[in-house]
Amino acid sequence: MIKAAILGHGTVGSGVYEVFEMNADKIACVAGEPVEIKYVLDLRDFSSLSYGHKFVSDFAVIENDPEVTVVAEVMGGVGAAYEFTRRCLLAGKSVCTSNKELVATRGDELLKIAEEKGVNYMFEASVGGGIPIIRPMLRCLAANEFNEICGILNGTTNYILTQMIHNGVTFADALRQAQLSGYAEKDPTADIEGHDACRKICILSNLAFGDKFDPDQVSCEGISGVTLEDVASAEKLGCVIKLIGRAVRNEDGTAYAYVAPHLIPKENLLASVEDVFNAIMINGNATGDVMFYGKGAGKLATASAVAADMLDCIEHAGHRLRISWGNGSKNLLRPIDTLQSAWYVRFRGDRKTIEAMLPVESLAEPTEGMLIARTSKLPTVDMEKKIARLGECGEVCAAMRIL
Repeated sequence: MIKAAILGHGTVGSGVYEVFEMNADKIACVAGEPVEIKYVLDLRDFSSLSYGHKFVSDFAVIENDPEVTVVAEVMGGVGAAYEFTRRCLLAGKSVCTSNKELVATRGDELLKIAEEKGVNYMFEASVGGGIPIIRPMLRCLAANEFNEICGILNGTTNYILTQMIHNGVTFADALRQAQLSGYAEKDPTADIEGHDACRKICILSNLAFGDKFDPDQVSCEGISGVTLEDVASAEKLGCVIKLIGRAVRNEDGTAYAYVAPHLIPKENLLASVEDVFNAIMINGNATGDVMFYGKGAGKLATASAVAADMLDCIEHAGHRLRISWGNGSKNLLRPIDTLQSAWYVRFRGDRKTIEAMLPVESLAEPTEGMLIARTSKLPTVDMEKKIARLGECGEVCAAMRIL
């Protein structure tokens, strides 16, 4: 019998245990023998559970048990989760995680330790939750050079924007609904300010381009400034607003990576992705566009991805899967200043002023004094300068990229 352990018994951790119990026969068939969760690490009291006897509060129990060969880290954060992951790998145990923050910030180091110890560090659940994305990139699309990754990477923000678009709900009220429905945390900052999506696009960029993209260096803008006026203006332009994580490869091997709200033309497949669903489009130089769609979070969906990684580690015990990227020394991240985009601008002021200052492709005046402009493509730094000048001649109410 194969022995495993789970670090953390929150939403995902309890889900991992449930998946192993619920699908024990199928898992045994895949693994070649039964798999037992021998330990669950958590400081809280779960003695009332049917498996309460498996809980331990001392990590060293798991670390020093040679029977445990694979561990699920579902604690979150980069404190104890990093330390326990590092020690598991050093002890010769493979680790599987849904911890996007840890993978994005310390993944290069942990993958190096895994390589040195001949074990695996796997993180399918860290980007798409239950949506398969990392394994397809590493295997099915392995013969491709990746040109672009673009997607809706956060279900909470997509739910909020869907409520604003279809039900005319304000951002504040939509956020409250998301919290009441369990889609948003009590402190929703990581979601609504784009940090969650930023970590995910960094992980995807690391895999696609082979070097570390540091979340602290990647341009990140959330949706807290999006208003119902913007939603209505987007509709007039035949678009909807989505929070997009995007990475674009340049001919010299560098890449742009960023997170920001975009106007998405309704004919684009991403425009129809609603509520808590996520979608990731990958463009390979051989395949063209490939899209992955589904719920990007949720207890059992995420737990399913963690459990699948654990089975992969069991199947490849003694044979390390080749997953790695650099430490950032290649400096592949290109400043977003030179990224060219078309823009949406909502401006209160004189028509002649906006036409003189921006490369306007279309211009509407839905109410007196309020102008909605769509521009041709221009670099970010040029747009920022033009917006600053425009603000001196009127009120720039909003400016967003158009995908």
